[in-house]
Formats: sequence, C-alpha cells, structure tokens
Amino acid sequence: MALSCLPFRRSFYGRLSNEALSSQKLESQPELCWQAQSADSIENDFLWLIWLGVLRREVDGQGITERVRLTPMGRKLLERWPGELPRAGLLTRLFQGIRRRWPRL
Repeated sequence: MALSCLPFRRSFYGRLSNEALSSQKLESQPELCWQAQSADSIENDFLWLIWLGVLRREVDGQGITERVRLTPMGRKLLERWPGELPRAGLLTRLFQGIRRRWPRL
C-alpha cells in the first residue's frame, strides 16, 4: 500500500520498466506524477522506494548513478495493477507517513 501513498502515476512505473530515470528528469515531466514536485522531494520518494525494494539505483562503468530502475520484485508487485494505481485513503496515508519517518533503530 505504500505505492498508493506516493505521488507517482502508473505511467512512471511503466517508464521505469523500460528506462532509468533521475529525479531531475522526472521533475521536468510532471505528467508522470499526480502533482508537480521538486527534484529533492522526488529523490526522497526514490529513497523510500529503494528501502521498500521496489527501485534500485542504476550502475554504470563508473559506479552508482542518480538514475533508478524497477527491481524484479517491483515488476511483480506492479503486475497486480494493470491500470492506474488506486489512491490511498487518509488513514493509510497517515500510517505510511509515520512508518516512513519513524526513526530506524
């Protein structure tokens, strides 16, 4: 349910299955998000999705890049929703927001 709390549309995840995207590139393509966001805010959402195991950083010949791709688990998870991702309700958003910001010990 964490995916439905984030500002990304299904088309964003579809693009990630074919190519890697950076937060700067995504900032210039607002049609992939429910609302326009800054690159820093998008990067924070990327980090959460990496922690959940849905995304991974792309690696090139010089190391890890700023671009992200879907993980195999992320692909399987998104197969459940062939259409647009359902939007989360208020209670779910609140729970996921607390979970996301709770200190990890």
